[in-house]
Amino acid sequence: MTRTRTWLITGVTSGFGREITAQLLAVGDRVVGTVRGTEKVADLLERYPDTFRAPLLDVTDAAAVRDTVDRAFAGEPFGDDGRVDVVVSNAGYGLFGAAEELSDAQVDRMIATNLRGSIQLIRASLPHLRAQGGGRVVQISSYGGQVAFPGNSLYHATKWGIEGFAESVAAEVAGFGIGLTIVEPGGARTEFRYGSAQVAGAIPAYAGTPARSFEAMLDPANGLAAGDPVRMAARIIESVDVEPAPLRLVLGSQALDSTVATLQQRVAGFEAQRDVAASTDYPPGL
Repeated sequence: MTRTRTWLITGVTSGFGREITAQLLAVGDRVVGTVRGTEKVADLLERYPDTFRAPLLDVTDAAAVRDTVDRAFAGEPFGDDGRVDVVVSNAGYGLFGAAEELSDAQVDRMIATNLRGSIQLIRASLPHLRAQGGGRVVQISSYGGQVAFPGNSLYHATKWGIEGFAESVAAEVAGFGIGLTIVEPGGARTEFRYGSAQVAGAIPAYAGTPARSFEAMLDPANGLAAGDPVRMAARIIESVDVEPAPLRLVLGSQALDSTVATLQQRVAGFEAQRDVAASTDYPPGL
C-alpha cells in the first residue's frame, strides 16, 4: 500500500501552488500550504479538514520561514511524526518593466520574495531532510531562468539566481538521499500571468520599445498562453517519483524550444572565444 505523503508548499493561494495542492488533496496526500491570507483557500480548508493546513507566512521574513519549516517537520500541523516528504518552493511573482523603471522598493521586494525567500526555505528544510534520511525539494523557477527578454530584467535576475543556488545545492545534498528538481514552466494560463504580475511605472522614452512588449503579453485579449496549469501541475507531481530526481523539468513546448535555441546560441558564442580564452593562460612550462 502506498504511503500517504506530506508536502510543504509555499504560496498556494493561486497559480501552480493552488493547482498542485488541489491535485494532491484530491488523491489523499496531505499539504501544509503557506498563504498570505486564507480567503482564497477557504474552500480547500472546508473540503479537506483532515489533510490540509494553511499557515500564514510572508516568505520575505526569514525567521518566520524557519519557524514554519520547523513546525512542519516537528509534526505540529497534523500532530504526527512530522515527516515531510516533499518541499515545494513556489511563492513568487512577476514584475515587468525596463530596469530603470523599477523603484528601489520594487527591486528589494522582488529579490526578497523570489530569491531570498526560496533560498531561506531550502536552507531551513535541509537539516530536517537529512535527519529523516532524505526527501525531495522542488524549486519552481521558469524558463526565464535560462533565457532573457527585455522588460523582465529583475524577474530574470531572481530566476537565474535561484537556479544557480539550487543546482549547487542539488550536488551538495545528493549523498543524503535528498533530490532536488528545478521546474522551468513556460507561459501558462494562471493568475500569476494574468492577475498577480506587476508592472513598473512607465518612463515615456520606453514606449514602443522591446522593454514594453510585455504589456501585450499580459493582456488576455491578445491570446492566452499555451500552457495548461492542470497538466503542468500533474507533471510536477509525477517528477517526485522519478529516480534519480531530474535536475531540471521544462514544461511547455514553446519554453523548451526557446531554451534549446538560446543555449545553442550561447554555446556557439563560447566556442568562438576559444583562442581569446586560451590567450590568457600562462604559457606551458611556467
